[in-house]
Amino acid sequence: MVIYLICVGNKVSNWVAEGYEEYAQRLPAHCRLQLIEIPLKKRVKTASLLRLQQEEGEKMQAAIPTGAHVIALDERGQSWSSPQLAAQLAHWQQHFSQVALLVGGPEGLAADCLRRANDRWSLSAATLPHPLVRIIVAEQLYRAWTLTQGHPYHRA
Repeated sequence: MVIYLICVGNKVSNWVAEGYEEYAQRLPAHCRLQLIEIPLKKRVKTASLLRLQQEEGEKMQAAIPTGAHVIALDERGQSWSSPQLAAQLAHWQQHFSQVALLVGGPEGLAADCLRRANDRWSLSAATLPHPLVRIIVAEQLYRAWTLTQGHPYHRA
């Protein structure tokens, strides 16, 4: 299975890229995490933020592989504990060859992206910095995978 992490924003700090890679590389080939970056449109005072969000959403949807199970990362989504995420990951592995996780830009996900999603996942009730979400998702997926394998990484 390939999990595509489709994110708006393509200019991140080195520590973000390194943190993401640290956990993405720990996942095995049969549960690969692949980052797809959608360039963030330039925000200027006269720009319509709704229009920019829609344009970014269109590019996100175009990046979703055909047949992928789509999950929107959204504060109104379902919150999963680590064992619950491990169960979700096991379900995805059994039923889908591709999963796409959508992470919006500063204004969040476009309405069309939310409608396209099969599920919604909330990492936190708090709004997180979008670059940090990459690291959190990669680490949580690695943690979930270790739980499915009986690996001692998760010590709760």
